[in-house]
Order: sequence, then structure tokens, then C-alpha cells
Amino acid sequence: MSSDATPPVLKLHGVSAGYGRIRALHGIDLEVRRGQIVTLLGANGAGKTTALKTISALVRASAGSVLFEGRDITGLRASEIARLGLVHVPEGRHILRGLSVRENLELGAFTVRDPAVRQERMREVFGLFPVLDHRQHQDGSLLSGGEQQMLAIGRALMQGPKMLLLDEPSMGLAPKLVLDTMRIVKRLNQAGTTILLVEQNARLALRLADYGYVLESGEIRMQGPAAALRADRSIVQAYLGE
Repeated sequence: MSSDATPPVLKLHGVSAGYGRIRALHGIDLEVRRGQIVTLLGANGAGKTTALKTISALVRASAGSVLFEGRDITGLRASEIARLGLVHVPEGRHILRGLSVRENLELGAFTVRDPAVRQERMREVFGLFPVLDHRQHQDGSLLSGGEQQMLAIGRALMQGPKMLLLDEPSMGLAPKLVLDTMRIVKRLNQAGTTILLVEQNARLALRLADYGYVLESGEIRMQGPAAALRADRSIVQAYLGE
């Protein structure tokens, strides 16, 4: 648990969850403080994606509680959680085939009633990702992998998030695009967005993050400041390939 004196914007207490009889999380505790990037590390199947889905109510917690800005959101629907400003960018991007880039972005603003706010956010997304502006009338599913990731993040930004849950944003991208994507993540954080990051590139995730948790078989096995985790030999050997 971070020693920062500021209260956590997101807090999981004793959260368990799973799929039918398969239990993927076993009573985990986790905190993210405002303005931080916190990363979840772990092998495939450790429960990282399930943790994000449980926070955003795509998977229901079977025990424990999820608090966002001090409010218990455990029983809320996914759409209600998004309206509070906690927005999930899922693994796999989920760009809708047959819809243009602009239409995919407009879907991200489903919680926004003011047309002027939607237009301003669209301008901000196009400013952050000029390629989306140039291709706004193209079928979003026909973009390259890197461009689809930009579109997935841009769609989330259309909701005006206070906090982003990012699941494997670099998956399937070429090395240069991985670095470009992580620069965007850092830029969003520097602009004030709190981020909980699941990322297969553990080395890069720990360079970006302020704090990290290591999940193993659905349990938190280790946690600490990102710099300390980078220096831990067991983390290096297990996740950093050295």
C-alpha cells in the first residue's frame, strides 16, 4: 500500500471474483491515488484482466468492495460507473466494424448530453491523435493495430474520464508503436488522468508507473513503489527477462 498521505481515488478491499465456479481473484486489496499510474504485473492467467473487469462491473465481485472517490460502486452497472468518470479501455480494442472512426468516437460520448462538450472532446482527441482526424470517415476496423489502439483510447477520452483502466494497450504492436503508445499514456497522466495499467511489457510499465502490484494466481504477492520493484531480483527474474 502506498504511503502517500492523499486518500485513494480507487480502493479495492477483499475483492474476490470469477467466472462461474472458476475463482480468478481471491480477496485482493489495492489502492490507486489521484494522479498516479499504478501497474498490475503478473503472468498470463494471474487475474489482471479480471481485476479491471471487476472494477468496471463487467465481472461481478463475489466478495469485497470497490470504492471510487470514496463511494462504494460494487453494485453499480458498468454504464453507471463510466458516468462517474471511471472508464475501461479493454484488451483487444473492440473497435466496431462498419462504423467510421468518428462514429466509434461518438459512441464513447454516450454519457455526455451537451453537444458542445462532445464537439470539444472530439477536437481534443483529434489534437492528440491527428491520424484519427485524417481518417475520421474511414471504417475504424480497417485501421492498423496502432491506430485502432489510438481509437480505443480516444473513445474512452470522449467520456471525460477522471481515471482510466488500461488493459494491455501495447499488445500486438510493433516496438516503435509500443513506445508511442506509452508516451501517450504518460501524457494523459501528466494532464491529470489517474491510470491503472495492465501491461505485458513489465519493464516499460514499471518505468511509467509510480506504484505496482504483482498478482499471482489471483492474489497480491508483492507490492511497492515501481522503482523498488524494478530493483527486486525476484521481479527481474520472473517478469523482466534477466
